[in-house]
Amino acid sequence: MALRIVFAGTPDFAASHLQGLLASEHDIVGVYSQPDRPAGRGKKPQPSPVKQLALQHEIPVFQPLNFKTPDSVEQLASLNADLMVVVAYGLILPEVVLNTPRYGCLNVHASLLPRWRGAAPIQRCIEAGDTLTGITIMQMDVGLDTGAMLNIISTAILPDDTGGSLHDRLAELGPPALLATLQQVEAGTLTPEAQDDALANYAHKLTKQEALIDWQQPATELALRIRAFNPFPMAYTLLNQDRVRVLAAEALETSDSAAPSAIQESLTPGTIVAVGSQGLDIACGSGLLRLTRVQLAGKKPMNVADLINGQPHLFQPHYVLASSL
Repeated sequence: MALRIVFAGTPDFAASHLQGLLASEHDIVGVYSQPDRPAGRGKKPQPSPVKQLALQHEIPVFQPLNFKTPDSVEQLASLNADLMVVVAYGLILPEVVLNTPRYGCLNVHASLLPRWRGAAPIQRCIEAGDTLTGITIMQMDVGLDTGAMLNIISTAILPDDTGGSLHDRLAELGPPALLATLQQVEAGTLTPEAQDDALANYAHKLTKQEALIDWQQPATELALRIRAFNPFPMAYTLLNQDRVRVLAAEALETSDSAAPSAIQESLTPGTIVAVGSQGLDIACGSGLLRLTRVQLAGKKPMNVADLINGQPHLFQPHYVLASSL
């Protein structure tokens, strides 16, 4: 039996799930997405990926600022939906909305709840050094990602995973998990599992301000953050007030660097310790960080080895990379 579904989502991650629903037997009767936002050099309002996909399939799109007006709730009710599927929508839904569809609202969340609730679970789990994540389908309630869990799919976080690669893998895992959950909705075989609030962490929204590398921090933490923040907000440092984006790096054992350990230990964090074919070794609050792929302002990303071959004067031992503007 096909369900009448209202879909609510905004970014590419959500669009992947809408595409999965469109390819299924279910009837998508309406789509909700965030209002168009300025983007690009011209800062013209641009429709979200979810809105673009919905319009391509001639599905009605609704973009309320919130659901605080009676009209917005009545509009939703008029769609006579069995279920609302919410994926990275970006709005907190009030209780009246959660109770409007026949089976309520399901959410696809990009983490293993309750480990990471909130806006940026993909990046925060890498930043924290987690080795496992996944997709959780949950029944929404009035809390923030606190609803009962209905379906959980796990995947390992690989040593070279970035925020981008993990995002893409979870975007592939989510739609089949969602469709399997919808089959259980139809069959009445769901077995909700309550979350343990004591295990919850909040995945704060990413900011460009935190992308500036603080060289006082340990190299191991910086290596994780650089992976997590690629491709957004992208970690960066400053060399003579010029921004240098850091796309890839690895924490080193002291013995792995080309510079003698006595020199390494005496340097100010942010100091370039060694320059070689393997990358740039930078002194940190503890340990060394080897930058292997960077992007200079106005240039394309490059492996550090290639950059040094072409412009050896840019990075020299004893130059200091800044941690503040």
